[in-house]
Amino acid sequence: MAFSDELLDAGAEIWAAQLDHPFVSELAAGDLDDAAFRRWLEQDYRYLFDYARTYAIAGAKAREEAAMATLLGGADAVLNEELDLHRSFADEYGVTETDLAETRKLPTCEAYTSFLVRTAYDRPVPVTVAALFPCMRGYLDAAEHMADRAEAEHRYTPFIETYTSEEFRAETAAVRELVDRYAAARPGSQDAMREAFLTSARLELAFWEMAYAGEEWSA
Repeated sequence: MAFSDELLDAGAEIWAAQLDHPFVSELAAGDLDDAAFRRWLEQDYRYLFDYARTYAIAGAKAREEAAMATLLGGADAVLNEELDLHRSFADEYGVTETDLAETRKLPTCEAYTSFLVRTAYDRPVPVTVAALFPCMRGYLDAAEHMADRAEAEHRYTPFIETYTSEEFRAETAAVRELVDRYAAARPGSQDAMREAFLTSARLELAFWEMAYAGEEWSA
């Protein structure tokens, strides 16, 4: 069994909770509340800059050409493709790019981005790659689940199409391949990789809940 499959097995309960989350179910149906989607949009916009930064730091630390290409290419895709999707959604909701940039991260977003960037700076590249993987794979699996449940096109169809696109599938597969390659080459890193993967997976689930439940700072 590939190590990436072992990680997905270890996170199976978290994955199931993501697919069953009302944010995912209601987005699939097209009736997700505007406020919940806008909250996700604003927070994910802020998240993506640190996600790209995590890719870039890991890419700069990597020593293998293929790893550098995958990681630096991932940073480029986030900055030049995924953020454009968020800006297009924002325009439909009357949210300006300035509004997005000035959004304050909510506690869950702050915790997730801090974990990723800290991991990229402080831990070996294989651990960072494992921490990056749940976002890619989680969105692909969630979007495939949404596509299966959606009965017709609706305002959130572009979200589903983006995260089930051939481009996004290829990017996810490249990160998965890197996880497996590092795990095979550095078996001593596997426990730390598993821990990082599960932490990110739990934070992915918390991110859906943050957007849906209307998380706020207490003061």
